[in-house]
Amino acid sequence: MTPWPAKPIIYEINTWVWLNTLSRLYNWPVTLENVPDRVVDDIAALGVDAVWLMGVWMRSPAAQASARKYAGEYKSALPDLAADDIIGSPYAVGAYQVDENLGGRHGLASFRRRLHERGMKLILDFVPNHIATDHAWVRIHPDYLVLGTPQDLRKRPDTFFSARDATGQTIVVAHGRDPHFPGWIDTAQVNAFSPGARRALLTTLLDIASQCDGVRCDMAMLLLNEVFARTWQGYVGAPPESDFWPEIIPKVKAEYPDFLFIGEVYWDLEFKLQQQGFDYTYDKRLYDRIMDCNVAEIHNHLIAPIGFQRRMVRFIENHDEQRVLEVLGLERECAAATLVCTLPGATLLHDGQLTGRRVKLPVQIGRQPYEPAIPELEAFYRRLLQEVRSPIYQTGEWRLFDPAPAKENGTHENLLAYGWRGGEADYRLIVVNLTDEQSQAHIDLDVWPGIASHDWNLHDVLNGQTYQRQGEHMDDLGLYVDLPPNQFHIFRFERA
Repeated sequence: MTPWPAKPIIYEINTWVWLNTLSRLYNWPVTLENVPDRVVDDIAALGVDAVWLMGVWMRSPAAQASARKYAGEYKSALPDLAADDIIGSPYAVGAYQVDENLGGRHGLASFRRRLHERGMKLILDFVPNHIATDHAWVRIHPDYLVLGTPQDLRKRPDTFFSARDATGQTIVVAHGRDPHFPGWIDTAQVNAFSPGARRALLTTLLDIASQCDGVRCDMAMLLLNEVFARTWQGYVGAPPESDFWPEIIPKVKAEYPDFLFIGEVYWDLEFKLQQQGFDYTYDKRLYDRIMDCNVAEIHNHLIAPIGFQRRMVRFIENHDEQRVLEVLGLERECAAATLVCTLPGATLLHDGQLTGRRVKLPVQIGRQPYEPAIPELEAFYRRLLQEVRSPIYQTGEWRLFDPAPAKENGTHENLLAYGWRGGEADYRLIVVNLTDEQSQAHIDLDVWPGIASHDWNLHDVLNGQTYQRQGEHMDDLGLYVDLPPNQFHIFRFERA
């Protein structure tokens, strides 16, 4: 396999739902073993670098039983919900074995091989913070878990549950949790300070690494010593000398040097996790600012050092967030997608995002409703993804611009402008208007050498229009742009 590109495009698939949809479409049971070639070819044709199969690990019977208590909450997403549609959360892992309902380990290996044949890599989940309440460790290795007392169970039933260990004794175990919210009731909290738990998690991760090319690590910041100690103060001992990730990641990379670590990270801890070995971390702050259409904050966000930005995962949708079409509408989704796909760093796309799905599906159910595709949206994404395959986005020099006033209306502040410079005369200029206001600005391009010495054709690669501009004029006054609400340009420069 080729190495990971500097700016990978990652395509997330909800595995159980996807295979269920394919099975109904083809009218026979589709698993990872027998996904039709046409389907794999269609994913490859998008130009993505990796497929993230979300939720391949064995579902937990206890998590499924827990989820079925909340069937009424799922019917807004799937009105004809049946009991069999409730499969339990993929983040309450019953065992790190590929679920046989999805094709098992052999089926996954077959699917990975077919991705590799088409130049794509495979990413899977790793959930280090917690396991399902009926995971084998609860019975065999309670010493790997955060334990409480009967008094804790009486006072905090939302945080603790009772179970039996291998000797038949009743134990009180903590639910996995984020310190800002109640516990996840279908999970048991792993003790990140336990040497035995760390060894077991490393063994698990090495086995995962033998089956894929990278992992998306769920809630990765919860394993930081400072965070874990604060979350479980009084229930765990003193922190180990080393944080979890600097102890684990080098050992995995020693055996699998090209293995990629992606961290789901919040609370401004992204840089810290990058320092601890993560190749990429979530850019949730950018996501929030895009959803709020806060242009000034987005611009300030993009002032960050390029080395940091290149290791961020940019997205406008994933399985945790609302469907972007439902939040932003069609025009603004296209503007936001242009932004995240052409910025430095990895781009995460979500199955259904490209075709215009609106229903946010709970991860506890395995079937999605029928939603007709929006052909013009899909065509837009295909053009956009074809553009970002250009080498300039991988190896070029990125620069953020400060739009200058073009009129006395202040609308230049509505525009985000940045560009890429490759070799001689190889430029891309991206301008995005995320607001509902017609906006004008001058973009100062004199930082790009060679602009003044030529006249240029500016090809808008997404709408096919071409504009002729004088280099001296652009170098002196800047390029004048006038963008309608929620519109954008990707200009490819060509000497006239």
